[in-house]
Amino acid sequence: MSLLNNFKNWLGELEIRFIYWIALDKKIYHKFYNITFPTFDGGSTQIDYIIVSVYGVFVIEIKTMNGWIYGQEKEPTWTQTFFNKKYIFQNPILQNYKHTKTISELIKIPEEKLISIIAFNGKCKFKKKMPHYVLFKHYASYIKNKTKRILTEKEVNTIIEGITAYKLPSSFKTKREHINHVKNIKENKSKIHN
Repeated sequence: MSLLNNFKNWLGELEIRFIYWIALDKKIYHKFYNITFPTFDGGSTQIDYIIVSVYGVFVIEIKTMNGWIYGQEKEPTWTQTFFNKKYIFQNPILQNYKHTKTISELIKIPEEKLISIIAFNGKCKFKKKMPHYVLFKHYASYIKNKTKRILTEKEVNTIIEGITAYKLPSSFKTKREHINHVKNIKENKSKIHN
């Protein structure tokens, strides 16, 4: 990934962080950003946002993209078309499924208490019908529309403690090890397909 793409992703995440910061009451919604957890296969998974409330644990994958986005719920990869060029990227629904599964297993939360959100940012347009939790804008209102209590305050506090206990240190070493883990997964997949 180029430095320009990294910068765009960082700006996109900053914009969404600001939206969550001003739109979600911090007494109700407890926000975590760029959390890396260990996985049971000896690797790690990096999660853009986790928002914990009595209304559920929102696990959010951010995609900052322009152009047309093609993809379906169960396809392993999606396509971004931008200026007559095509770019393949991992299906963010499946990517976020791994995130929710990791949180569920580490912190012992039933999966039905975890709410997956895929938040697209940038100037993109979906060219196929997307599931209701794949969003372009209106991220905070989607979260605020969940008004049924599915966790107690005690459970919320336990989850917050679990996230704090299990998250890896936010450091260059953690980031480098996670990038190497992802690179190894991609290399192994390409060996299988060749």
